[in-house]
Amino acid sequence: MKKGLTSLCLCMLSVGAVAQTDTITSRTHELEGVTITETQRQHVVTSTAPMRLMNREDMKVMGVTDMADALHRMPGITLRDYGGAGGMKTVAVRGFGAKHTGVCYDGVMLSECQSGEIDLSRYSLDNVDRLSLVIGDNDDIFIPARQASVPAVLNIVSAVPNGNPYDLRAQLKVGSFGFVSPFVRYEQQVTDAVSLWAVGEYTYAENDYPYTIKNGNETVSDRRSNSRMNCGHGEVNFMARLSPSDMLTGKVYYYDNDRQLPGQVHYYTTLSGETLHDRNFFGQLMYQTRLGENVSLRTHAKFNWMESVFRDRLYPDGVNDASYWQREGYVSASLLYVPHRDWALDYAADYAYNNLNGSSARTVVGRPYRHTVLQSATAKYSTRRLTVMGRLLWSLYLNDAKEGNSARNMRRLSPSLSLSYRLLADYGLYARASYKNIFRSPTFNESYYYHYGSPDLKPESTDQWNVGLTWEVRSKTEDGRRRGTEVQTTLDIYYNKVRDMIVAVPKTMFVWSCVNVGKVQVFGLDAMLRGVQHFTDRQRLTVTAGYSYQRVQNMVSSESPHYKKQIAYMPEHSASASVGYEHPWLNGAVHCVAVSERWANNEHYEGTCIDGYYDVGLTLWREFRIGRNQIEARFDLKNVFDRQYEIVSHYPMPGRSYQISINYQI
Repeated sequence: MKKGLTSLCLCMLSVGAVAQTDTITSRTHELEGVTITETQRQHVVTSTAPMRLMNREDMKVMGVTDMADALHRMPGITLRDYGGAGGMKTVAVRGFGAKHTGVCYDGVMLSECQSGEIDLSRYSLDNVDRLSLVIGDNDDIFIPARQASVPAVLNIVSAVPNGNPYDLRAQLKVGSFGFVSPFVRYEQQVTDAVSLWAVGEYTYAENDYPYTIKNGNETVSDRRSNSRMNCGHGEVNFMARLSPSDMLTGKVYYYDNDRQLPGQVHYYTTLSGETLHDRNFFGQLMYQTRLGENVSLRTHAKFNWMESVFRDRLYPDGVNDASYWQREGYVSASLLYVPHRDWALDYAADYAYNNLNGSSARTVVGRPYRHTVLQSATAKYSTRRLTVMGRLLWSLYLNDAKEGNSARNMRRLSPSLSLSYRLLADYGLYARASYKNIFRSPTFNESYYYHYGSPDLKPESTDQWNVGLTWEVRSKTEDGRRRGTEVQTTLDIYYNKVRDMIVAVPKTMFVWSCVNVGKVQVFGLDAMLRGVQHFTDRQRLTVTAGYSYQRVQNMVSSESPHYKKQIAYMPEHSASASVGYEHPWLNGAVHCVAVSERWANNEHYEGTCIDGYYDVGLTLWREFRIGRNQIEARFDLKNVFDRQYEIVSHYPMPGRSYQISINYQI
C-alpha cells in the first residue's frame, strides 16, 4: 500500500494505543486490510517540524541511565538539574524556558498550574517504551487542543502488554550514595479483549556525595547533607477493545516523595533543615471510536490532585510552612475526518478547571481558580512528496479568586503552519519549514504569590520559525536479513522570539513583583546523527551524536548594559555522543555529554559564570535465559573522570558513581 495519509490515519484509528506503540518497531502489521508502512523512526525524517525520538532499544544501546540522562542526549533541550537522585529536573526547549514546555504522559498532558514547570524526576525510564520531543506543530493532527498550546511537547509513552497470558518483570537497582530502587511490573491478559497491568517502584537514596568548592586559593571538600530521598510510585492500567473499532484505556497513578532539601552550597556551611513532601494522584481515561468509514472520535478525561508540603525547621523564630494544594478537572474531544486519501481535517475542544490554595495568605493570595477553553481546527494535505499542515488554536482563560483581586481574562487566536517536501524521489532527502505562534498565560505563582505575583500581568507571546533538512539511507542484503547500514541525520536552523516576557523586579529590598518587561530572541541550530551498522543478526554497532547552538539574547533595551547578553542558564553550545556495540556475549556503550559555560543571571555579574563541563559514562550489559525466563545484568559507571561541575549554580552534581541493575522477566 502507498505510504500515504490514509494508511497512517486508518491504522491509528483501527488500533488506538496499541498501534501507536507497535509502529515504533520496523515490523509490518496488517489490520483489517490496512498496512503500516511508516515507522516512528522514519517519521523523524518525514515530519514537517523537528521531532526527536528515543525508544527503549535506543536507551539501552546509548547507555541511558535515567530521565535526565535521556533528555541530555536530545539536541535543543536545556536541562536544569539540582543534583542527585532527588534533585528537581526541568527542561527548556530552544531558549523558551521550562514553563513553555509541555509534558504528555500516555496521551494526556501533565499540568502544574502553580509554577508551570513539570518536575521530570518523578518519572523513571523503567516503565517507558519511548520518549519523543515535538518542537512546534508537526503533521500529527489527531491530538487534543492542549498539546497544540505550547511551543514544544515531550511525550512519555509507557509500555503496553505484548499479548501474552501474563508477564512479570522484576528489577533491582543499587548504586553509590545509598541508592536502592526495586521495580515490579505485572501484566495479565484477562480476556482476548481486555488487558491489565500494574507497576510499582520505590527509590531510596542518601545522596550524600562528596564535592569540592574553591574560595580564592583555598579548596574546600565536603559532602552533601540533608539530602535523603524516600520515594514511591505506583500505577494501574487497563486496555479494553470493545469492538474492532472501539478502544478504551485508563490509568490510575500515585506518587509520593518525602525528601530533604540540601539547599545551595556556601563556603564553610552545609547547615539545612528544609524538607519537601510531594504527593500526586491522577486518573485518566481515553476512548476512541470510528463513527463511519472516514470519521473518528477520540476523547480524554482526567482528574489531577497535587500536594506540596514544605517545612524549614531552622527558620528564625519558628517553623516556616509553605504548603500548597492544587486540583484539576480536564476533558477533551477530537474529531478526525478523512474525506480523501490526500486530505485530513481535525477539530479538537478541551476544557480544564484548576484551583490552588496554600497553607496561609503569605504563600498564595486569594485562593485562585481558572477555567480554560481551548479549540483547534487543523487541516493536512499529504502526497508522496509534499505534506502541508495548518492549524488555528483559539485559547480562552477565565481567571477568578475567592478572595481579593483576580488575574485578567485572556483570549487569543494562534496560527501555525508547517510543511515537508521530498527533494529527491528515490532518496530519503527532505526539506521542511514551520512557523508557530502561541502564548503562555501567567502561572498562579506569577499572578498571586505573596509580595511577588501581580494579577495585572499580560501573557507571554512567542513566535518560532524553523527550516531544516533531513536525510535517511538504508542498505540491506538481498535476503532481507538484518545486515547493512542505516544512517539518519537532521539539521535545523531556527529563530524564536518572546514578547512581554514575565520577569521579577524589586519594588523594595524585600518586595519583588512580576512585570511584563522582557524581550528575548533566539538564534539556533540543531544537528543530529544516528548510524547503525549490522554485522550479523546479533551484532551491530550504533553511533549517535547531537549538537545544539543557541544564542538566547536579552532584547529589553538597546540602552541597557545587559542588551543582547545571553539569558541565564542557557549555554551557547551543547553536544552529546555515544557508541554502542551489541554482541551475543557482552554489550557495551561509551557516552559523553558536554555543555559550554553559562551565567547564573541575566546581568552577567562578576563571579556568576558557571563553567562548562563534560561527563563521560560507561555501560556494560548482558542478556541471557534460564529456561523460559530472561535475565539482564547491567553495570553503569557515571562521570568516569570524576569531574566536579554544576548545572544550577551552587548545586554541585555527583562525581564518579556506579549503578548495578538486575532485571528478571518471566
